[in-house]
Parts: sequence; structure tokens; C-alpha cells
Amino acid sequence: MGADESMADERIRILMVDDELLEFKVLQQKMTSSPDYDIDPDFAQSIDEAVERALAERYQLILVDNRLLPNNDFRETVPRLREAGYTGPIGVISSDISDAYFQEFQEFGVDFRIGKDEIDYHALRHIISEYVTYDIPEAWREDLR
Repeated sequence: MGADESMADERIRILMVDDELLEFKVLQQKMTSSPDYDIDPDFAQSIDEAVERALAERYQLILVDNRLLPNNDFRETVPRLREAGYTGPIGVISSDISDAYFQEFQEFGVDFRIGKDEIDYHALRHIISEYVTYDIPEAWREDLR
């Protein structure tokens, strides 16, 4: 089996936490349309559900919407995932990442932040190559040089 075939078997499990199912559906379409990698997206509608799923499943990446009801923002939600024992990368997504408190994101256990309007194939490719630990396809390595 060649390197390309082994990559085809590698599924990247990503949990998206958002109180709006439509937001997940949009991101799910972007994640599953890539020919370069195989993403297995999952969805949690609350931080409680996300903690439960993170304890039961192995995710290579968790994306958390900045504002989840009834919590205020990532400063309350992401620490709950870390306290539950999730050690993988966590990204915060928001329609507006310009608020000053986003500058403190690392203090709350967040690895990166990204605007919802910035998420596309190239952004996902960068996030996966930067934060998810698995072999990067050879075609991507050339782009990273």
C-alpha cells in the first residue's frame, strides 16, 4: 500500500460545537468536499454535549463557536473542555474576532481563532497541517515551503 493509499484511510475527526445546526451544516459541506483529506465531522449543540462527546470519542480537533447559549463566550466554554481532559487543539470560530478579549484566547486554552467568513478549503488545510498531528500529504508539503 502506497503513502497516498494510507492517507485515504486516515479520517480526521472534528467536533464542531455551535448552538445553530445551520452553521454546522455549512461548515460540514466545506469540510467534506475536500479531495485531499477525509474529514469525519461531528456536531454538539451545547458545551455540555461537547464535553460528553469529547469524553466518549477521540477528536483530532474541536471547533467551538464563540457564543453558545446559555454561556457568554469561549472564556467560559473552552475551559470546560480542558477541565474535562481534552488535550487536543481547540479553535474558536466567530463572525467577529475583533473584540479585544480575543487577544487573550490562549489564556483560556484556545489554540487559534478564526472568523466564520475566513473558513474555506485553504483555511481548513492550514488548520489541519498546523494543529492536527498526522502526516501531511506530499502535495501540501510543497505549498508549505
